[in-house]
Amino acid sequence: MKEDNCLHAALICLGMMCYSLTMATEKLNHSRPSLHGHHEKGKEGQVLHRSKRGWVWNQFFVIEEYTGPDPVLVGRLHSDIDSGDGKIKYILSGEGAGIIFVIDDKSGNIHATKTLDREERAQYTLTAQAVDRITNRPLEPPSEFIVKVQDINDNPPEFLQENYHANVPERSNVGTSVIQVTASDADDPTYGNSAKLVYSILEGQPYFSVEAQTGIIRTALPNMDREAKEEYHVVIQAKDMGGHMGGLSGTTKVIITLTDVNDNPPKFPQSVYQMSISEAAVPGEEAGRVKAKDPDIGENGLVTYNIIDGDGIEMFEITTDYETQEGVVKLKKNLDYETKRSYSLKVEAANIHIDPKFISNGPFKDTVTVKISVEDADEPPIFVPPTYILEVEENASPGAQVGRVHAQDPDAKNSPIRYSIDRHTDLDRYFSINPDDGLITTTKKLDREEIAWHNISVLASEIHNRHQEAKVPVAIRVLDVNDNAPKFAAPYEAVICEKPLTNEPLIKITAEDKDDTANGPRFIFGLPPEIIQKPNFTLRDNRDNTASVYAKRTSFNRQIQDLYVLPVVISDGGKPPQSSTNMLTIRVCGCDRNGVLISCNPEAYTLNAGLSTGALIAILACIVILLVIVVLFVTLKRQKKEPLIVFEEEDVRENIITYDDEGGGEEDTEAFDIATLQNPDGINGFIPRKDIKPEYQYMPRPGLRPAPNSVDVDDFINTRIQEADNDPTAPPYDSIQIYGYEGRGSVAGSLSSLESATTDSDLDYDYLQNWGPRFKKLADLYGSKDIFEDDS
Repeated sequence: MKEDNCLHAALICLGMMCYSLTMATEKLNHSRPSLHGHHEKGKEGQVLHRSKRGWVWNQFFVIEEYTGPDPVLVGRLHSDIDSGDGKIKYILSGEGAGIIFVIDDKSGNIHATKTLDREERAQYTLTAQAVDRITNRPLEPPSEFIVKVQDINDNPPEFLQENYHANVPERSNVGTSVIQVTASDADDPTYGNSAKLVYSILEGQPYFSVEAQTGIIRTALPNMDREAKEEYHVVIQAKDMGGHMGGLSGTTKVIITLTDVNDNPPKFPQSVYQMSISEAAVPGEEAGRVKAKDPDIGENGLVTYNIIDGDGIEMFEITTDYETQEGVVKLKKNLDYETKRSYSLKVEAANIHIDPKFISNGPFKDTVTVKISVEDADEPPIFVPPTYILEVEENASPGAQVGRVHAQDPDAKNSPIRYSIDRHTDLDRYFSINPDDGLITTTKKLDREEIAWHNISVLASEIHNRHQEAKVPVAIRVLDVNDNAPKFAAPYEAVICEKPLTNEPLIKITAEDKDDTANGPRFIFGLPPEIIQKPNFTLRDNRDNTASVYAKRTSFNRQIQDLYVLPVVISDGGKPPQSSTNMLTIRVCGCDRNGVLISCNPEAYTLNAGLSTGALIAILACIVILLVIVVLFVTLKRQKKEPLIVFEEEDVRENIITYDDEGGGEEDTEAFDIATLQNPDGINGFIPRKDIKPEYQYMPRPGLRPAPNSVDVDDFINTRIQEADNDPTAPPYDSIQIYGYEGRGSVAGSLSSLESATTDSDLDYDYLQNWGPRFKKLADLYGSKDIFEDDS
């Protein structure tokens, strides 16, 4: 910093010297007298006239950042017409005039009164004019001139960013471009070397270098390894004055990160992996995991696993877990500890993405040996074979042997086996099994025609561990024996005319047999021997399991016999053969001349005067319905209850009857009929009870009645009340019936006190005095009461 200040002072002195030299020259020019009418002879005798120059000055310069005690002399203005007598006045106007630049109006000297900064403003344009001091009349036309601010090196270089971040692949060649940093200098690039920058590296050697003129950072060391060091901090300096001593400088920090390339193969941390798996494991179950380490990252570190050799290549498989970069060894087939107890695998781990630039670094894969031991497990028994098909004849006696199943324990201990039948598959318990040897026998006779196949399941479990259980399906076929005789395929009935055609069959019949085809057709049809002696009909076997029936006679009379039953004997082809006799019904019917059936009913020949059977049934049905109605009516009539209790005339009740008119008072005799207030049921002295008649009669308790000659009314009333309360047969003497309307137009309003919540003391009866003579008595009674109360 001290050197920079000295340089600054030296530049200011140099500038002042240049300025003094310039001003001396200008002063010489200004003091040189103008030549008016001076003639000079040219080369060819031509006379040259030199024109008069009104203003004489050069372009002015002032050094920026001058901090001297006196104002800086920028320059001096002088006019040829100025004789020095003080009659001319110099005026300065324009940018900064009077503020930054001031002029001596007599001598024309221009001074800068403030420190100038070229980076804020590089030049100022001013206008000078000479005027008469007294009249201010312009003596010369105004003229512009420029004051330039001369630059000094007062601004250090500045980088565009305070910090830079850059990436470069690891193992890049020397000279690989990483990033370009750029700095700028606010000083004048056209004047001196104040803005000429040179870049250099302060930190980061020997890994990186920087170009002095461009600021491009390049790698300086070969084979930089990201796995060894990933991030570098580099400091770059930019210095002006072309990097020479005394120049100003600025720095920036560049963080350079080495990006990964696939330059490392995967490696297993061990040469052998030991794993174990139970023989009871199911395919897809995991046996273990292996992992090859690859220091690369991202896709460069992706590893895939494969089984390339080993005796377990058919029993196991390996998949890649890309989240953990592990190889997962899984079971592919079922294991058997008793057959093979260990397996060996050779597993290879290889990179997925290989960079051809680094293929020379060796194969990007590694191998490892995986040894897997099979653990013994308690396995359930195994049936040999896995399914059974057995046979037994139908109708065999209970206990008949069907067949035998066999299971064995695959474990080395070979536990004994116990057999049983799953009763969910043999609900009717047709079969049983010997628990020790697996022999299946019948428990009841089997009928093939009911169930031809029985599908059951046999269970085998270890005696010492019932949870180890196996199941095998057993299909039992019931073999057929000829135990069913053939019979008609359907109920046959034939019709024949009284004059039949003997060469036409009456009916064609067929048969069916529940037995198997081996014991069924072919069927043989025939007639019993007793029918053959005196036949009305004949039968012909068609030898295709059908037979045809023909009429032997040429005429029949249905009045003598209208129905014939023909026995037909049917035999099957089984061993031994089975036969049955089936009855064929043949009805004789009336036909016309062409043999068309007319009627088969024998009553067609009877008289038509009587009623038919349907009509008789309808009549009987109507009679029965009428009888049922009469019986119901009589029953309901008898069940109708009579009134239980009839009140005597001396029974007095207060009945409140609903009515809608209060009338017009005592004189109104036509407003309503008093009979409407009477109980309609009590007009004739008959008042029925509506409650239940008690089951017993109440006997008055002796001693409650007062003496006949007693005159104590209070005792009499209390006695009657007690008797009524204790008598369950006594009716309720007081019954209240609700009425909702008392009429309208009455001046007195409602006379009801049922809903009144007030007491006698709360009522004011003075208004009764205004109702007239009809209510005088009532007014006296209630009014006198008030008077008495007042008197008291």
